[in-house]
This record gives sequence, structure tokens and C-alpha cells, in this order.
Amino acid sequence: MDKLIEQFSLGLFFWQLILFIVLVLVLHKFAWKPILNSVNEREDGIKDALDEAENARKEMQNLTADNERILKEARAQRDTLLKEAREMKEGIIADAKNEAQQQATKIVEQAQETIQAEKQAAISDLKNQVSELSVSIAEKVVKGELADKNKQIKLVEELLKEVTIS
Repeated sequence: MDKLIEQFSLGLFFWQLILFIVLVLVLHKFAWKPILNSVNEREDGIKDALDEAENARKEMQNLTADNERILKEARAQRDTLLKEAREMKEGIIADAKNEAQQQATKIVEQAQETIQAEKQAAISDLKNQVSELSVSIAEKVVKGELADKNKQIKLVEELLKEVTIS
């Protein structure tokens, strides 16, 4: 019986070996190619995804560098514009000060001219009033002197002496 079991075991092993080889051949023909194709496709998909991720990372680096360059340019332009605006403001203020100074000078000169003209007019008016007052006083003095006949004769004699002496 041991021999029978041994033969049965050998037969069973042989048939199992043949079945295994047939199963491997069937799997090789029908299953392994699709499985290997699927694995290869998945591997290619992963490689493509990694390549795209690397390209995206490089593009992000380029965009970041471009953004930094653009920001630097914008800051430089802003600084330039602020400097120009500051210079324009200072120029406008300086021009306004100069114009105000010129206007003030003109106003002072006009005021001085007006004061001088009014002073001359006042002096002229004062001279006229003084001369009228002097004539009026002289007239009153002469009337007082000429009211008396003796005084008139005496005045005429004095005037004659002055005229002949001069």
C-alpha cells in the first residue's frame, strides 16, 4: 500500500505539475499581457504625471521670478513717479513764492508811489493854504496899516527908500 500511495502521489504530482504548466501558459497567453500592459500603462501614467508636476513646478518658479521682477519694476516706477511729483510740487511752490514775492513788491511799490503822490498833493495843498493864509494876513496887516493917513505916507516913503536903495 505504501507503494500505491507513492505511485498515486507521483501521479498526482505529475498531473498537478502539468495543470500548473497549462495554467501558467493560459495565464501567460490571456492574463499576463493585459496585466503587464495595465501595469506598464500605469507606470507611464505615473511618469507623465511626474513630468507634468516637474514642468508645473518649473513654470511656477518662472512665474514667481517674473512676478518679483514685475514688482521691482513697479516699485521703481512708483519711486520715480513720487520723486517727479515731489520735484513738481517743490517747483510749483517755489514759483508760487516767487510770484507772490513779485506781487508783494509791486503792491509795495504802488503803495509807495501812491503815498508819494498823496504827499506831493498834500504839500501842494498845504502851500496853497499857507499862501492864501499869508495873503489874507498880509491883507489884514496892510489894511490896518493903510487905515491911517499918516501910516500910508510913512509906508510909501519906506517903499521908495527900498526901491532906490536896491
